[in-house]
Amino acid sequence: MNFTTKIPLVKSNHLINYNSKIVSLGSCFAENMAEKFEYFKFQNVVNPFGIIFNVVSIEKLIFRSIHKQYFTEKDIFFHHESWHCYEVHSEMSKGNKEDFLATLNELIDSTNNQITKAIHFTITLGTAWVYRNIETKEIVANCHKVPQKQFVKELLSIETIQQSLQNIITLITEANKEAKFVFTVSPVRHIKDGFAENTLSKSYLISAIHSIVTLSLSKCNYFPSYEIMMDELRDYRFYAEDMLHPNQTAIDYIWIRFFENYIDEKEFATMQQVCDIQKGLHHKPFNPKSDSHQEFLSKLQDKITKLVVIYPFMKF
Repeated sequence: MNFTTKIPLVKSNHLINYNSKIVSLGSCFAENMAEKFEYFKFQNVVNPFGIIFNVVSIEKLIFRSIHKQYFTEKDIFFHHESWHCYEVHSEMSKGNKEDFLATLNELIDSTNNQITKAIHFTITLGTAWVYRNIETKEIVANCHKVPQKQFVKELLSIETIQQSLQNIITLITEANKEAKFVFTVSPVRHIKDGFAENTLSKSYLISAIHSIVTLSLSKCNYFPSYEIMMDELRDYRFYAEDMLHPNQTAIDYIWIRFFENYIDEKEFATMQQVCDIQKGLHHKPFNPKSDSHQEFLSKLQDKITKLVVIYPFMKF
């Protein structure tokens, strides 16, 4: 007897392995999945400019990075004792203007390098609702607690989302012919927009992504994070205390569904080795100075050394 609706998944034609370089961009759920890549020691870079919820802002940052369009003083502003930029997350903000600009422009250089070398790009869209700066007419990635009267809220059309996604694919593939894409919609519920409005937003994102994936099957896949949360995990016990974000159990489950279909099975044994090492590193002994624990640490270090010889990029 089944007590859940299983989402059918087709195994990807572009499987990830330990030689793959991965760039993950998008909403906070992109960070959740990136933490899994990091735990299993894949070569993953996530949100160099911080969490970005909308596709237009993701496109802008990719354009800047690929074309090395550096930030200048006209791109930043001072508010509440810090320097901010409407194109990046508030976690990037700094108190010193010169340091802030230097950091942003160093990130452009490093992101350019990552884009040209990566094979897999995972892009997680959070919402179709955006805020447009009334003065500049530009869509912002983050409002940085600037008074709401300085923005107008709007819903991106399906056509606008499609065009932005297509621009992202074109920009990246022109710089990197080997690039492959996995698009997904975040399962986080943005109910500050309203319940019906959140559903409308997610439906726009899904519709746009499906249109793009259908046109670019040789390069793109759609991973149904949102659908897995809504149908396979249709229960509030899979949400965090805010009842909006998936809890760790849900994230773990969605990750399992992902790696079963998007990571090469040949890597499963290595993933298990990494997992065993991670568990060993987090083990808390009753007596850290005991002979048995010292022997345990010695064996654990041997496992790490053997793995790092094969995969020098792994850091434990």
